[in-house]
Amino acid sequence: MHLVYNVVLLLAAFKWGDWRGWREYYPTILFFIMGDLLKNVLFHDYWIWTFHETMFAKNILVNHTFISLLIMFIAYPATVLIYLGRFPETKWKKPLWIGLWVFLYVIVEYISLQYFHLITHHHGWSMYWSILFNLVMFMMLRLHQKQPLLALGVSVIWILFLLYMFPIPLKYIK
Repeated sequence: MHLVYNVVLLLAAFKWGDWRGWREYYPTILFFIMGDLLKNVLFHDYWIWTFHETMFAKNILVNHTFISLLIMFIAYPATVLIYLGRFPETKWKKPLWIGLWVFLYVIVEYISLQYFHLITHHHGWSMYWSILFNLVMFMMLRLHQKQPLLALGVSVIWILFLLYMFPIPLKYIK
């Protein structure tokens, strides 16, 4: 099913993504991937959520790492090309656009969690945390496009907050 989600998002990016401006979005795509790679390294042995493949491509997407890499290299660039490529300039539309993307990511996670069992939450993570996480994530993507250094600084604060809320026992840090 992860394969299906990623193919759908890739097709959406082909239709609605700003492919002509990909160079403008490339640093933000890397920022997005870097954040997820950092999460995967820090929480490698102490997951707060884990991806599973329960339907299609079980032989290819055999564990969290493979699924996470698929998401990083297909879903994240596709998301950025659409999200930032069509980001509205009208002030009142900006929060609606962010809200739409938070809703899309949250609804996919909810369906994946409740119906397809493609993700599990651990160590206190919940859908409420996912909503907050996605809200911050989409605001950070926009901030990174406009002010990358500020976005990096705010990201450090966000990461420290998450590590405070979801402390990793030292025995899991290698």
